[in-house]
Amino acid sequence: MGQNKNQNQNQNIDKDYPLDHVPQSARVGLLSLSAVLLGLTFFSPTMVAGGQVAASFGLNKFLQAMVIGNLILGLYVAIMSVIGTKSGLTSVLLSRYTLGTAGSKWASLLLGGTQLGWYAVSAAYVAEIFVKALNMPNSFIFWTLFWCIVMGITAVYGFKAMEIVSYIAIPLILILTIWTPILGVQKAGSWAALAAIAPSGEPMAMTTALTIIVGTFASAGTQVANWSRFAKSAKVSFIAALLAFFFGNGLMIFAGGIGAIAFQLPDIVEVFMQMGIVFFALVILTINIWTTNDAAAYAFGVAGSEFFNKSDKKPFIIGGVAIATVLAVTGVYNFFIPFLVALGIFIPPLGGTIIGDYLFVWKGNVPNINKVEFKPIRIANLVAYLIGTLVAYLTNKFGIGIPPLQGIIVAALMVPVMNAVMKNDNHKVNA
Repeated sequence: MGQNKNQNQNQNIDKDYPLDHVPQSARVGLLSLSAVLLGLTFFSPTMVAGGQVAASFGLNKFLQAMVIGNLILGLYVAIMSVIGTKSGLTSVLLSRYTLGTAGSKWASLLLGGTQLGWYAVSAAYVAEIFVKALNMPNSFIFWTLFWCIVMGITAVYGFKAMEIVSYIAIPLILILTIWTPILGVQKAGSWAALAAIAPSGEPMAMTTALTIIVGTFASAGTQVANWSRFAKSAKVSFIAALLAFFFGNGLMIFAGGIGAIAFQLPDIVEVFMQMGIVFFALVILTINIWTTNDAAAYAFGVAGSEFFNKSDKKPFIIGGVAIATVLAVTGVYNFFIPFLVALGIFIPPLGGTIIGDYLFVWKGNVPNINKVEFKPIRIANLVAYLIGTLVAYLTNKFGIGIPPLQGIIVAALMVPVMNAVMKNDNHKVNA
């Protein structure tokens, strides 16, 4: 009887360890982690962001924004990725160390909630592609419901299912992201002719452009520990994250931007229709978005696990998909660019606070979660996060510098400062 009870308990344990450290026996190598992270960042709605920036900037200024924005994103996420590997913990559990048990609920709501938004935007984007490609103007709600459900099913099965879908999606989206700029240059006549095309979109400040580019994966990048905690080493983790978030995301921004400049259309779906490759793009983009929505659902699943302190993430994935479906059918896609700007302001300082806490307070070695008596709120770190967020908001509002980067740096540096001011603000660690 006791043996059966133990067997049932073992069967109920979530193999993705949403509330614990990932053991070494479950760690993976560079190929597996890179597949998952590239599957995450090879995300075609990012091409929309690239198109919006390029349409406002023209080629040379767009390329400058693309390189700077993705370099900031890549290095930031690579650092977060290493922290996830060394601790073996998800980003929301790391935020429990940083902000306390009650403070981490804000991180769970912020990170999990934004992934709900991403899931809704992505599902609506796929639905829009199907509506246009199949010329079915009254079928948007049907396709949205269909893809929300189908993509949610694979997310329930966790890291392994994401890895399998990613192996299919990555080669296909690589073809599309290489093919799109080639057709764009052919349309313009030459690279020099492409560079000579005047911007066609609304004027945009460089600060806003960089915030948009970093915002494309500010949320998922801050949650990279959800996947990097499975890496065998910090080196594997750093390389995979930089590859995905600098190169992978940069390639998507680049492809969308070149298409937008050449065809004078910021909407990448319209660009594909002009290119005459909409049906080919339909298949690739659907599989591509599937991988990222799997990651989004996985992220709000582990956020829900932390928020409610439940070891099984599946109910939260199912509930999150239901909420995202409602958002998708009610038009959240129309607020895509403001959504990215908000992500670029409010989320990077959270990562900066986690980085500052890990480096300056824990000295690069967080204790086992079972040995920590967590405080409800670590006020010093919460103040550091709020200061970093305020800096990111104000510098974006007044067009000063690079708002997401400034938010990260200020939040990280304010951690040791505020902990020096507010002494004894850390958790109790048992031997």
